Amino acid sequence: MHHCSIGALAKAQVFTAFWCFALPLSSDGVATIAIGLAERPWKVADARLVLEDGSVWRAKSFGASGTQVGEVVFNTSLTGYQEILTDPSYAGQFVLMTNPHIGNTGVNFDDEESAQCFLAGLVIRSLSIRSAAFYLCGWRTCLYVIFSCQAFFTIAIVIADKSSAVFQIGDAQKLLVNTWQNGTSWEYVSVAYVMSPLSITCYDVDTRAITRRLRQDGSLIGVLSTEESKTDEQLLNMSRTWDIVGKTLITEEGALKIAGVDLISGVSCKAPYEWSDRTGSEWDFNSEGRGETFRVIAYDFGIKHNILRRLASYGCKITVVPSSWPASETLKLKPDGVIFSNGPGDPSAVPYAVEIVKEIIGKVPVFGICMGHQLLGQALGGKTFKMKFGHHGGNHPVRNLRSARVEISAQNHNYAVDPASLPDGVEMTHVNLNDGSCAGLAFPQMKLMSLQYHPEASPGPHDSDPGNLLTCALKYDTILPTLDVSCTSHVRAYLM
Repeated sequence: MHHCSIGALAKAQVFTAFWCFALPLSSDGVATIAIGLAERPWKVADARLVLEDGSVWRAKSFGASGTQVGEVVFNTSLTGYQEILTDPSYAGQFVLMTNPHIGNTGVNFDDEESAQCFLAGLVIRSLSIRSAAFYLCGWRTCLYVIFSCQAFFTIAIVIADKSSAVFQIGDAQKLLVNTWQNGTSWEYVSVAYVMSPLSITCYDVDTRAITRRLRQDGSLIGVLSTEESKTDEQLLNMSRTWDIVGKTLITEEGALKIAGVDLISGVSCKAPYEWSDRTGSEWDFNSEGRGETFRVIAYDFGIKHNILRRLASYGCKITVVPSSWPASETLKLKPDGVIFSNGPGDPSAVPYAVEIVKEIIGKVPVFGICMGHQLLGQALGGKTFKMKFGHHGGNHPVRNLRSARVEISAQNHNYAVDPASLPDGVEMTHVNLNDGSCAGLAFPQMKLMSLQYHPEASPGPHDSDPGNLLTCALKYDTILPTLDVSCTSHVRAYLM
C-alpha cells in the first residue's frame, strides 16, 4: 500500500512539496508502522486536566509531555489561534478555545506575536489533522509538514526564497531553527502539531462543559498532565496550592509583602533593542497623517509584535526596554512618549512596575494597553480587581463614551481597574458593554491615556485600530481637547 502527499501552490509564491512513502503490510494485509506505535490505529486518551474544583477531564495529548499548572481561561475567538498561542499575555494560563475546530487554517510566520509560545497549555475540542499532508500556512502557504497516522515519518520543508531540505524527525527542530534565516521560532513544530515543547496541549475534551463551569464558578486553576505515575489526588493538590493572584501579606516583622506570581519578568526582553518592522502593505490601513517621526520608549511587559508594527507604521522610532528598566534611564533618553504594553498576570504582583510607571507619568505623554492600562490605574492611586472569568476573545463590544461609537474589540485580561477608586480628573473614556467594566482611561492634565483591550486587533476585528493614538498624543501638548481639530478623522471619531 502506497501513500503520497502533494503540496499546493501558494497564492503569491509558487512552489511544491512532494513526498511519498510506503507502509509495510502485515500478514493479514493491514498496513502497519514499523516504528513502535500503539496497536490501535487511533489515539487513545493519555492526558488529564484536573481542576481545583475536583473535576477530572480525560483527553488526548499533542505537543509537549509532562505536567504543567496554570489558570484555565476560555477564549471565544473563532480565528486567530496562532496569535493566541504566541501572545505573551497568556503566560501562566491554559487557554480553552470555545470554537471547536482548531488547526484547519494552518500557521505562518507573519502571524506570530512573539518569538515563542508562552501559554502553559491549550485545550481544544477537535484537532484538525489531515491524514496525508498538513499545511502549516493556509492561504499564505510557506511550508508543508508531511505526516501520517499522527506520527511524523519525515518532514519535508520548502520555504519560499529560503533553503529547502528534508530532515528526519529527530533532527527536525534543531535544523529548522538553524536554517530559518530570519530567526523565526520553530517551537511550533512538535510531534504531531504546531505547539511549543514547553506547552502541554490536549484535545478531544468537552470544552463547552468546561466553559459553562468557568462561567459559573469563575476561572479555575488546573493541572494538565501526561504522566501516568501521578495520581489524580496529587494533581488536584498541585492545583490547590498554586495561586496566580497577587496578595498583600504582613510578615512576622510587621512589614508588607506582595505574594503572587510575577509573570511579566518571564516574558519581557532582557535588554533594550530597536524595533523598525512595519505592518505589511496588505494589512496597512487607517494610516493617514504619516510624516513626523517620534521617539517612543516601549516597556515590554509582554508586548505583541503587531503593536510595535502599528506604531512603526505611523512613524514612531521605537526602543523596547525590559519590564524593570529604570524610569530614570528612560527619561534620560528624552522620549517623545512612553508606551506601557500588554502583559500577563496580576498588576498587584508586580509593584516594581507600578513604581516605574509612577516615576514617568506627568513627565512625558504615556499610553497604556491592557496590563499597561491596569498599571496606570494603580499608579494614579486606583485599585484593580480580579474578574470572575475575564475577557478573552475577539468579539467584545466596547463603547466610546464620548462619541457613543461601539467597537468590537480583541481582549485578553483577567483583571480590571475600578473607576470609582480613581482620583478626580481621571476620566473613564470606554466601557465594556458585556459587563460595564472600565475599558479606557484619560487624564489630559498628565498627558495620559490607556485602553484595556488590544487596539492593534491581532487577532480580532479592526474597529479598534487607531495606530496613531500615541503619535497624536505626542504631537499635541494635550490629548483629548485638541484631537477635534488636529488629528485624522479616524482618530477624532475614536476619541471624541
